[in-house]
Amino acid sequence: MNRVQRGFWTLRYTLINALYFAAFCTIHAMAAVYLLANGFTNTEVGILLAVANITSALCQPIIAGIIDKPGWLTNRRFIIIAVTIILIGSASLMFLKENKVMVFIIYVIIYMIQFAYQPVMTALYFEYKKAGCNIFYGLARGLGSASFAVTSAIMGRLIEKQGVGILQVINIITMALSVLVVFTFKKPEGAEVEETEKKTDASGEEAHNNIMDFARTYPAFMIFLLATICFYFAHNMINDFMIQIIRNLGGGEKELGYSNFLQAILELPVMALIGIVMKKISSGKMLILSGTAFFIKILILVFATNMVMMYLSQSMQLFAYAVYIPAVAYYVNETMSDSDQVKGQAYVTSAITIGGVFSNLISGVILDHLGIRIMLITGTAVCAVGVFIAVYALGRRASKATKEKQ
Repeated sequence: MNRVQRGFWTLRYTLINALYFAAFCTIHAMAAVYLLANGFTNTEVGILLAVANITSALCQPIIAGIIDKPGWLTNRRFIIIAVTIILIGSASLMFLKENKVMVFIIYVIIYMIQFAYQPVMTALYFEYKKAGCNIFYGLARGLGSASFAVTSAIMGRLIEKQGVGILQVINIITMALSVLVVFTFKKPEGAEVEETEKKTDASGEEAHNNIMDFARTYPAFMIFLLATICFYFAHNMINDFMIQIIRNLGGGEKELGYSNFLQAILELPVMALIGIVMKKISSGKMLILSGTAFFIKILILVFATNMVMMYLSQSMQLFAYAVYIPAVAYYVNETMSDSDQVKGQAYVTSAITIGGVFSNLISGVILDHLGIRIMLITGTAVCAVGVFIAVYALGRRASKATKEKQ
């Protein structure tokens, strides 16, 4: 019966992830393709994505602080609200595509909102796990990446045949399905009541909603966030301007789809097995491994002369993003008190988005004025700094909460 129940909960949580990452492909991975086709320059694309990332980075800890407190707003309800906003925004883009200002505003909103609910999905898993809902997180998250991979492979050809408008059609479909899946994703009634009582009781514990208090409590984690910013400066540089990198190597939208498919499909086995691996290797060591892989991934592109080297670079996703995402989720869960868990996940995503901000602001300008190679060299240098920071931060004691749990 336990296996049946685990399969039931895992299936539904997998659907939430699969739909999210299908839309992540069309909204985030294909952002430059969509915006360039609608008359934006590389610099304007960079500015738009930077604005979206800054807004998301500022909003995520605030949202997490509200969710951590007793009240109406739960992880599940916030996801439903976020999905509905993206659905409405995507539908609006289909009718306002000629208005560049409105495209800018709406795209910022849907890009920002989708990033904002990514850490909430992770927090949702740990919330349901504590309520007795048995979910195979690694498999569900890995299949989310597989969904991204399949969507990427399909979208390259669809865009060539149908144009970039097909992106918003996919957004509408995935978000409509997401509303239905998340709305029905409810804990058993007894568990819901028990969790509400626990959340109310937790309000009497010391919650570190102030960033300075949080930093004093989890110093190693806060230092590691600087490394995360560096890793994702390089990671976003590749993803946001991948179409330009590929065109420089002689490819096009079809190769973009294949590249995204390759890196995403490789995430599935790693994420599915990461829980087993981390029983023998600590989450901290796994995070250092992932940072090193981020560095090698962009370093390969500095010397790339053809699509074979591009695909080799994308293969490093096996040890980079695929390791980082589950490892950092477990790291937060292991080192932070229950009252700080959603905030911890949110700070990780904020660091990721801040890395995107700097990448967006700098990469587009460098690309327009100095070219792709200088852009990639810059990303490589920043990522190398991140590796050194990670080694230092994760070599320290994680936090006061870690001592209490030991």
